[in-house]
Amino acid sequence: MSNKRLFGAIVAAVATMVATSAMADTKSSKAAARTPAPLLAQACAGCHGQNGEGQNGTPILAGYDRNALVQVWGEFRNNQRPAATIMARIARGYSDQEVATLADYFAAVKR
Repeated sequence: MSNKRLFGAIVAAVATMVATSAMADTKSSKAAARTPAPLLAQACAGCHGQNGEGQNGTPILAGYDRNALVQVWGEFRNNQRPAATIMARIARGYSDQEVATLADYFAAVKR
């Protein structure tokens, strides 16, 4: 798959996940909490690399401390980080459970 097609697929996946999360009710939030971590993490690949290795100056997520990732995510969500990236908008599209799932996942990925 070409980089252009992969990027398009990732952008579509992120848009779908953000829209789904924004419209989620209690029932769908529980279903989203069961989304496998690698599937959730694919939305991060467009900027942070396929395995969270970082690319083009984006932070490395692989091996990132779990609690630090949850904290930084909350800072993006609450506009406490500089608006230099799209992360403030992306962060609001995920439930706390999804963030915890991503934090656990990336903490376990080897650098």
